[in-house]
Amino acid sequence: MYDAEGEEEGGLENHFIFNIDKDLLIDPRRVLVRRLIAEGPYSLVYAGEYESKPVAVKVIQPMKTSDVILEHKVKFQREVMLQSRMNHGNIVKLIGACVEPAMFLLTELMGGDTLQKHLLSIRPKHLDLKLSISFALDISRAMEYLHENCIIHRDLKPNNLLLTEDKKRIKVADFGLAREETTNEMTCEAGTYKWMAPELFSKAALQIGKKKNYDHKVDVYSFSIILWELLTNKAPFKGRDNLIVAYAAAANNERPSLENIPEELATLLRSCWSENPALRPEFMEITKYLKEYLYSLWPADMTPPKVMEIEDAQNKTGEDFKGSGHVTKKSAERAKKQKSSSPSFLVCFDNCLSE
Repeated sequence: MYDAEGEEEGGLENHFIFNIDKDLLIDPRRVLVRRLIAEGPYSLVYAGEYESKPVAVKVIQPMKTSDVILEHKVKFQREVMLQSRMNHGNIVKLIGACVEPAMFLLTELMGGDTLQKHLLSIRPKHLDLKLSISFALDISRAMEYLHENCIIHRDLKPNNLLLTEDKKRIKVADFGLAREETTNEMTCEAGTYKWMAPELFSKAALQIGKKKNYDHKVDVYSFSIILWELLTNKAPFKGRDNLIVAYAAAANNERPSLENIPEELATLLRSCWSENPALRPEFMEITKYLKEYLYSLWPADMTPPKVMEIEDAQNKTGEDFKGSGHVTKKSAERAKKQKSSSPSFLVCFDNCLSE
């Protein structure tokens, strides 16, 4: 444990004892910070070096630990502890963290842009359909892994999806709002309006910190908007205020247009952005669906690239997650439930392929 007193200017209200594994803590003197690459509401992200290797350095603001408010210290510790337990090829890897004199965490440095910047850079052109589905599969596999281990991301959006240098793979990043799923109510100020599930938005005024009932299916809704963007390379609800978009999705059940989207994928989108969270598929089902659709795009006499032939065992959910026993138990229960389900969109897809 590390005691961050916070008494010079912040006072006792910022006092917090960090409980982060010592193996995760690094010496800040060994970190070289270079150029600024991203900015968030409460953090700055820099490209840097650690032990002569490129890293991304996410620095919590204000720069001095004693000046950081208690709420952000708690969120920082949760982000570090959650991400340290993740081990998946489509999730950005955590390298370590520091709590004094500044709070920051180190992750692997991705060579490409965010998905949002990449889509903007090629607009109005579209991504190749096979590449779009491959990207969607990367995201789905990562989310399948997180959900199997009872982790909700709660802020899935193109700005939190990072590309490899060759722009052929995607990894999920930024777990600042992520948390373990519980049966209790959770705070509703999570996510970004255009990608926010309807159940997270309250049509009536709520006090800050007010809690609501929702589950991991909020991530499935966010994924559906991202998939739509991958297929169209358009901004969802372009020109409309973020708050109005969230209200329209929640109150009027408005969704982006499915015009010119292949029917098999339109069917998937309708399922994923269903107003009723219980009707949205699990990511295990989405992964299977997209994998079969991607194979269907290749002529029968051609062999799909090896990138499509990654064994599921390589990214098997739950096997490498360093979690507690109760997480494993809940994961097993969810997996059992998933295997017994057979959503209508999967049946439709099978029928479409056989025609």
